[in-house]
Parts: sequence; structure tokens; C-alpha cells
Amino acid sequence: NPLKFTAETMMTDPLQEMDLPRPLILGSGSFTRKLILKEMGIDFKVIKRPIDEKNIGDRLNDNPEQLVLTLAKAKADHLVSELSKGNLNQELPQKVAGEGWIVLTGDQVVTHDGLIIEKPENVAEAKRRVVGYGKSPPQTVGSCVLTHVPSGNQVSGVDTATIFFRPTIADKTEDGLDLVDRLVRDEAPILDCAGGLMIEHPFVKEHLDRIEGTEDSVMGLSKDLVLRLLEELKGKLSAP
Repeated sequence: NPLKFTAETMMTDPLQEMDLPRPLILGSGSFTRKLILKEMGIDFKVIKRPIDEKNIGDRLNDNPEQLVLTLAKAKADHLVSELSKGNLNQELPQKVAGEGWIVLTGDQVVTHDGLIIEKPENVAEAKRRVVGYGKSPPQTVGSCVLTHVPSGNQVSGVDTATIFFRPTIADKTEDGLDLVDRLVRDEAPILDCAGGLMIEHPFVKEHLDRIEGTEDSVMGLSKDLVLRLLEELKGKLSAP
């Protein structure tokens, strides 16, 4: 009789409810992923070991779902290897419950007009992207990979969302500032977001028409996907 959680019904830490090892190891410094896990009530500790993402996958020929899975699994492989070698011992949190550790890694890209878009290189590129979003909707493609150490059991999945903006997203204010100018002035980290998208920011929400999917998925981590993968991982760990 498997437990069934949804993003709307969570009350306590799903790791505790599912009798899974905790705290979770989050292999990402993303502000929004940390925020989403906190909203889910999941106890976690951030431990990062960056990889050279630019040399993994083919942005011109890979499909977006495969690319984000490849990247998230590469991040997991590197972090799990460091963990298994004992190189993270000084950073590991105090164990609360369960055997071993669950490592969460993820990746996200934005697709627009058939192209895979990652973080903008500069403000000028972010501005070009935003103008395009007013003409046709971008889509976020995000992966999540959960790996149990030391068993090596791994589960993964991808979630997508489509964001529809009003044409006003390309407009300028009376003082000549466009949306990106306003975000930069507000010290919003647009260059750290895939496609320069920050739908959680009030300035961006002014121009948001609707989302097909969930806001947490657009922000970089689907709550429902995380819960589904936790249940799937529990099944693997419980198997004889």
C-alpha cells in the first residue's frame, strides 16, 4: 500500500514519511531549488562539486529532455564518486535517519523557437531573449536525478512547462527602461537563470499570461516529480 503524496498534500518531510535516509544531499547551489525543497519540508544539505557542463552533450543535436538528463546524471556521478571516496566527509551533515545518503542533482534548459537556450552570456543576450518571448512562448525542460549511496540505486525524470507572455514584455517604461534593465537595477540574478527567465520576480509576473505546467517546474525543480521519484526510489530500496 504505497504512500501517495502530492505537492498540495505535504505536511511533514516526505523523507520521514517514506522512511528514507535524511537529510538529503542537494548537489546544487541554485537559490530556487533550495527554496522549493524548503517549501516541500525536505531536510537537506547543499554540497556542490561543479563539473564542466559545456563539454557534456550536444546543444545543437540532442533533444532537450536527453540533454538535461545527461547533465544531471553527470553531476550525480561526480558527486557520488567524491562521496564514495570519502572526500566529502568534512561537509556531510549529521545523519538524522536511514542508511546511506540520497543525492539530488538536476539541470534545466529553456527551449525557444526550436533552440536550446541556457544561461545568457550577458545582459544584451538576455534582452534579445525577452523580446522573443513576447512573440512566441518559451518552454522549460528540467531534470531531477536521485541517487542512493552506497547502493547505487538511481531514478530520474524530466518535467516541462510552457510560459506564455503578453507582448508587453518587450515594452519600455516611461524612463526608457526595459524589463531586463529593471531586473538588473533590482539586482535580480538573471544571468544565473536558464534563458534569463525569472517568472517568480514581480517585474516578470506583470507580463505573464499563463503557464502550462507548474511554477516550481519553471523555477527549476518540479515538486511532483521529486515526490514521484522519491516513491520510485523507496520501491527500489525496499525490493528484496
